[in-house]
Amino acid sequence: MRTEPPEKTSRRLSAVRSRDTAPELIVRRLLHSMGLRFRLHRRDLPGRPDIMLPMHGTVILVHGCFWHRHPRCPQAQDPTRNSDFWQAKFMRNVQRDRDDQRSLRRLGWRVIIVWECETRNLPRLRRRLGRLFPAARPG
Repeated sequence: MRTEPPEKTSRRLSAVRSRDTAPELIVRRLLHSMGLRFRLHRRDLPGRPDIMLPMHGTVILVHGCFWHRHPRCPQAQDPTRNSDFWQAKFMRNVQRDRDDQRSLRRLGWRVIIVWECETRNLPRLRRRLGRLFPAARPG
């Protein structure tokens, strides 16, 4: 179990990026290598999706396992300190994700979630994306 002073925890967590994260860059590179072209962080869409493929009517949300609570993922462990705060925050995140996905689908978008842990196995992720975009070149 890791314990650190609250100030250090606060500093560490405030450095977490909301866009252009390492997992997001991996997905973007992979899509590009498959010949797919996309837009990033469209402000006019609910939840400002990480990646939008207009020609395919698809948005891709690259979710961090910890922040978005990937079910049964070891990276989605609950913090031991200040647990009431964290549980409330995680519940808000998950509810906002659901609302955004529902809104995007209502607008006619196909919504794909790529979890952070999926970006650690590139061959598997490439196969998954290849099945979702069969017209794309293998990469």
